[in-house]
Amino acid sequence: MDRACFGLLVTTRGFFNPAIAKIGRQRLISKLQEKGHQLVVLSEEEGKFGCVESYDDALVCANKFKQYRDEIDGILISAPNFGDEVSTVNAIRLSELDVPIMVHAFDDELNHLDLANRRDSFCGKLSICSNLNQFGIKFTNTHLHTCDPDSDEFMNDLDYFDSVCKVRRGLRGARIAQFGTRPAAFQTVRFSERLLERSGITVIPVDLAEVIERSKTMKDHDQIEKVVNEIRDYGNVPTCISEDNVQKSAKLFLTIRKFMELNRCDAGAFQCWDSIQKYYGCASCLPMSMLSQIGKSMSCETDVMGAISMLALQYASGSASAYLDWNNNYANDRNKCIMIHCGNYPKDFFAREIEISNLDILGASLGEEKCFGACKAVVAPGPISYAKVTTDDIAGEIKAYVGEGNVTDDPVDTKGAPAVVHIPNLQQLMNYICMNSFEHHVAMNRSNVADALKEALQNYMGWRVYRHH
Repeated sequence: MDRACFGLLVTTRGFFNPAIAKIGRQRLISKLQEKGHQLVVLSEEEGKFGCVESYDDALVCANKFKQYRDEIDGILISAPNFGDEVSTVNAIRLSELDVPIMVHAFDDELNHLDLANRRDSFCGKLSICSNLNQFGIKFTNTHLHTCDPDSDEFMNDLDYFDSVCKVRRGLRGARIAQFGTRPAAFQTVRFSERLLERSGITVIPVDLAEVIERSKTMKDHDQIEKVVNEIRDYGNVPTCISEDNVQKSAKLFLTIRKFMELNRCDAGAFQCWDSIQKYYGCASCLPMSMLSQIGKSMSCETDVMGAISMLALQYASGSASAYLDWNNNYANDRNKCIMIHCGNYPKDFFAREIEISNLDILGASLGEEKCFGACKAVVAPGPISYAKVTTDDIAGEIKAYVGEGNVTDDPVDTKGAPAVVHIPNLQQLMNYICMNSFEHHVAMNRSNVADALKEALQNYMGWRVYRHH
C-alpha cells in the first residue's frame, strides 16, 4: 500500500537559535520522503524558515492544510527546539482537519547544551501536548518522549502512525456490502447500522436472490474463462470436480465483484450457507477467498462487523485478512486453540498449495455436487494480529478487542482449513469475549499491528477497545 500523506508542522520559538529549527525541518523532510511519504509543508519562504512561530504563521499553515485537506491523512507536529505551543495548536484548530496527529520532539545532545545549540524540546513538547488537550484535540505520542529523526525508534513511530492514519482514513467513509440476510440460527451476528453510520460506515444490502439470478443467467464470455483459469492457478482442483462447477464458482465471483464495484464497496459479508448451495449449486468460500486476496475483505455468515474487523486489519498492515471461528481447545495447552473455517481465507495464509474441492460438513448433508468451492490446507505458521469489532445496541457504542499471537506448526487432524494458534493468557481472552458479548468469529492478519489498530479505533474512531496481552 502507498504511504500516508502527512501535513508536517515544524514549530520554533523566537529566543532559540532558528538555525536549529531550519536544519531540523530539512532533516525531517528528507527522512519522511525517504520513507515514501507525500508531504504538505510550509516552504522556507512561509513562516520562519518554513516553521510555525506566530499566529500569522498559524494562519498560513492552516490555509495550506485546508488546501490539501483531501490528500492529508495525518499531521506530524515536530519541535526541533522548544517550539511555540500556542501557534501550533491554533494552526491545527484553524485548519479544521479531523485527522490523526502525532507529536514529536528532538533529542538534546549533552555536549551541545550551550545557548547556541540547546533545544529544550523535552520541555516544549509538554507545553504542546498540554495545549492540544486544552483544545480537545486528540493526538498520538511518540513512544519515546524525544528522539532523533535518524533513530530506529522514530522510524518505528512513523510506521505505527502510518498504520493509524490508514485505518482512520479507510474506515471513515467505508462501504460494506451485505450479501443476503444473516443465517436464522446466528443471532450472534446482529449489528446496528445506525451506530456504524455515526462512525461514517455505510452498509449496502444486496438481495441474495439477485446474486443467484445474475450468476445463473450470466452469458458465456471471455471473463468467465479468465476467472476459471485463475481458479485453476489459485489451487489444485481435483479431477473429480466437474467443469460446470468450476464455471459456477467463476460466475459467482464475477457477480459479487461487479456488485462491489458498482456500489464502491470496500469489503463485504456473505450469507455463505445454505441458500447459495441449495439454490445456486456451489459454495461461496472460493470467491470470498479470491476477493480477500485482492484487498476486498469478505466475511462469512453475513457478519458485517467481521468484514469491518478484516478491513481494519488490512488497512493497518497493508496485507489481506482472514476470518475464522474460535473453534476448539488444543489438548491441555490452555494458551493454544484451534481456529478454523471452511476455507475462505486468502491464498497467502496457507502453508502449501491449497486443494479447492467440496465442503465437508455441508457436502454430507446437501450433496457434494452442490458444495464445490472450499479452500483446504493448513494455515502457515508465523506471527498474527487478530481483531473483532461489534456494536452494542444496549450501551449505544461500538467496541472491539485486539491482540497478537502466533500460528504454530502443531499437528491437527481435522477437516477444513485449521490453524493452531498460541495466544498468551488465552483463557483470560476467552473470558473477556464471553462476558462482553462478542461473536464466535475473529479476523486474523499476518502482521503485528495490534497497538496501531487500538490507537486508531479507540483514539480516532472513538470506539471502546480492549488490547489483550
